[in-house]
Amino acid sequence: MKRIAEIERRTNETRIRTRLNLDGVGKPDVTTGIGFFDHMLTLLSVHSVMDLTVEAHGDVEVDFHHTVEDVGLVIGQAINAALGDRKGIWRYGHAVIPMDDALAQVTVDLSNRPFFKIELPTPLPRQNDFDASLANEFFRAFTNKGGMNLHVRVLYGDNWHHMIEAVFKGMGRALRKAVAFDNRVVGIPSSKGTL
Repeated sequence: MKRIAEIERRTNETRIRTRLNLDGVGKPDVTTGIGFFDHMLTLLSVHSVMDLTVEAHGDVEVDFHHTVEDVGLVIGQAINAALGDRKGIWRYGHAVIPMDDALAQVTVDLSNRPFFKIELPTPLPRQNDFDASLANEFFRAFTNKGGMNLHVRVLYGDNWHHMIEAVFKGMGRALRKAVAFDNRVVGIPSSKGTL
């Protein structure tokens, strides 16, 4: 069974197309018009070992918010579609990732019950025209459409770029584990019998 999804979203603010292969080799092809965000999505693809194509056109002359949030919606929707019935997956994934001065913990449950929680050591500043709080908007949208329970905790860090990078790498590593097949699991990995 190929776990691949292609999703397209068009609004008055954005046009986004994505293709995702859960069982890829970590090949990214990302163009959003937001350099820092492209870098983060590339890390997500590489560390999850999922092939990820994102082509986004948004009203970035107004703000990056619409593009970042809508890309989160589309990638989350693609993950949900590619997972199908979620039979035989590990379901849970966890990673602790250092990035120079920063350390992040990321834990995911592909429960189909969306919830997102993030703890940062300090409000993060705006730099290079990218408001670091947009990472929260991305992950909230990603979580809701992806049907996942996601907890992120940045224990410490001095550089906001390093903190956010540790989170995206951690998300990739946690997701890699959660979407993988566990040959000991028969059917849905839940005592309820459904996710």
